[in-house]
Amino acid sequence: MAELDLNDVTKVYDDAQGTETAVDSLDLTASDGEFVVLVGPSGCGKSTTLRMLAGLETVSDGTIEIAGKEVQHLAPSERAVAMVFQSYALYSQMTARENMGYGLKHADGLSKRERHAKVEDIAELLDIAQLLNDTPDEMSGGQKQRVALGRAIVREPDVFLLDEPLSNLDAKLRARMRTELQRIQEDLGVTTVYVTHDQTEAMTMADRIAVMDDGVLQQVAPPEKAYDHPVNEFVATFLGSPSMNVLDATVDVAGDDARFRRDGTTFAAMPADAAPVRDGETVRLGVRPEDMRLVADEPSFEATVSVAEYQGNDNFVHLSAGDSDLTARVPPDVYPNPNDVVDVSVAPEDVYLFDSTTGESLKTRGLQPTADRQRGAVSTD
Repeated sequence: MAELDLNDVTKVYDDAQGTETAVDSLDLTASDGEFVVLVGPSGCGKSTTLRMLAGLETVSDGTIEIAGKEVQHLAPSERAVAMVFQSYALYSQMTARENMGYGLKHADGLSKRERHAKVEDIAELLDIAQLLNDTPDEMSGGQKQRVALGRAIVREPDVFLLDEPLSNLDAKLRARMRTELQRIQEDLGVTTVYVTHDQTEAMTMADRIAVMDDGVLQQVAPPEKAYDHPVNEFVATFLGSPSMNVLDATVDVAGDDARFRRDGTTFAAMPADAAPVRDGETVRLGVRPEDMRLVADEPSFEATVSVAEYQGNDNFVHLSAGDSDLTARVPPDVYPNPNDVVDVSVAPEDVYLFDSTTGESLKTRGLQPTADRQRGAVSTD
């Protein structure tokens, strides 16, 4: 096991059209045995970061340390890292045994018998011992992925690097492999950095997630903290399915209460001291779909049903209120018809607020007094 540290890491590409910063001053630490997931939309810099860790891309500025040793100047083979690619990258003419053991051929002090023993031990761990004499064209996608994982594991690296390794699998196998990967990583205790654009993978697999956008790290936190307490509107809307409802609203402070209004409709209310807001200002109001209640004793506003989508264990109800389109995630027994008018309520503790200019969070889940939540004071720990 080893700690991984990225310190002010930057990657700039130069071409005929000019320069482009793919990763901008990234600071990130993965502690011994931690499973960190880099997540974000396509082009956000997560795969570039992984390739810099692997030594497949040069670092324009900053340092990368593994177990306290700078490695950004070292060749990939000298970094004690092992990478698993989206495409498996198996040698088609080799058996599973040969693919998994290929990286051990140049290992110092290992006999052929010892190499074979290591491969067989890892094959047992991955439940692919019966495939050791098969070539890739005789395997399913899931089996190929296990062989690719085995090839990385058998090298006993300090750090695993996984670049969207499950994206080529069908949904059922993908879910199963998520569970298997977590089990294997926990059993081995190897520091792991996993890249994906799939927020479900990030939320279910990670000890901590690192959310990136446009080359900039937005937040690093355990999944539940990033979901309930995002540092800005980007993180809030990126995490969650369906995505958070966000709209511009005007603050109306009356006594101890703050109401959030748009086009004459009050969408939510809360104690005025729960966030640093001022009467008359415009903020971005956010509500997660699961926090919009269509059966409530104290409705906040009326909305018209556009479409109700049956999901099995819940329903997605698309609503319109004035010029705002909203989505509610409700229990399966709540299934209104199109054009029904429904009462919608939002609890004060479920209101999210974001600065209309910077996008930074002013209030996340729960109720906190203004003294504890000032603009720019949300932690990214």
